[in-house]
Amino acid sequence: MIAVIQTGGKQYKVAEGEIVKVEKLDFEPGNIVKFETLFTGDESAVAIGTPSLKTHVEGKVVTHGRHEKVAGIRHKAKKREMTRYGHKQHYTAVEITKISV
Repeated sequence: MIAVIQTGGKQYKVAEGEIVKVEKLDFEPGNIVKFETLFTGDESAVAIGTPSLKTHVEGKVVTHGRHEKVAGIRHKAKKREMTRYGHKQHYTAVEITKISV
């Protein structure tokens, strides 16, 4: 069974037992988190929400961390001006424990 969840303004395709890195959540490691479900399905049945279903996906917070650095450059033409910048986005790793139907 797979599901599509929404959190942090993004959508993620998940399955039970999978570890997903989502936008940073305000939960301690070990806590249980419930996500809004947009889609559930398997080989025999499919359910699509308009916009969401009444089912939930539960997950356990594993850890918090930061993604790899994303580097960028701003350049102003004809001015010999260049600015370098970098950014590391925070994330929360969540293990999907249960997809309720």
